[in-house]
Amino acid sequence: MQHALNLPKPAHPLISLLDYREATITNEMLSFDFVMDFYHITFNDSSGCRMKYGQTTYDFNEAGMCFTSPGQSLAGISSSGNPAGFTLLIHPDFFRGYPLERKIKTYGFFSYSINEALYLSDKEKNIITNIAGNINDELKTSIDDLSQDVLISQVELLLTYSQRFYKRQFITRKIINNNLLSKMEMLLDPYFNSERAVIEGLPTVKYVSDQLKVSPRYLGDMLRSVTGFNTQQHIHMKLIEKAKEKLSLTDLTVSEIAYELGFEHPQSFSKMFRLRTGLSPLEFRGSYN
Repeated sequence: MQHALNLPKPAHPLISLLDYREATITNEMLSFDFVMDFYHITFNDSSGCRMKYGQTTYDFNEAGMCFTSPGQSLAGISSSGNPAGFTLLIHPDFFRGYPLERKIKTYGFFSYSINEALYLSDKEKNIITNIAGNINDELKTSIDDLSQDVLISQVELLLTYSQRFYKRQFITRKIINNNLLSKMEMLLDPYFNSERAVIEGLPTVKYVSDQLKVSPRYLGDMLRSVTGFNTQQHIHMKLIEKAKEKLSLTDLTVSEIAYELGFEHPQSFSKMFRLRTGLSPLEFRGSYN
């Protein structure tokens, strides 16, 4: 990637920070596809930026951050003006033996799509760029026995702030989030009201996220931040709601209801119902009557 950007060889083989001010970036860069064994953290501070993720090119009207994990396909960046920002590349071996080796896998934003970028306020931009500056300064300092500790602490700080800012974004973008919630309701209602559950089984998290055109991890993290429940829990709550309707308004047997809701085995339905309500399906029907 350094070669494509006309940059010198990185000082460290496992971690590198690319400052766009030092790079030669052209619109032709979007034709380059990169599949890297690195964690990739990009902060773009220029409007009119374009990035390619998989087979799709996204245009950004405001600055933001995006994250990808090793093995994901990512192309170059182009901008209508002078690009500003950075890309931080970190090989998983750099964390080996440190707590961050395991912790980094818990940051959901490494599984988000590029169009689910993190958008920053001016104050947040300053925090992120200051940390990036610290990383860049450390990489230009002579290596000693504490260099890796310092770099890892700064990377972890960058990720912690990114997580905080994403949680803020879930809250501040309520219109978008409420729209997703409404669309999910409109998606699940007809699914359980039709014969689709009988034919295809219970709706999966992937099915819901694909229909809503968001990544599964982003949808789950957004729902958990806004409602306290993840996507799977929302699916189960809708399922229990439909089960209660059928138990109270029809004479269908528990087995027939389980089948209509997409369960292969009535025992699985009864177990989930009891887990969610504290009652068996028959006990609920008896209490309702």
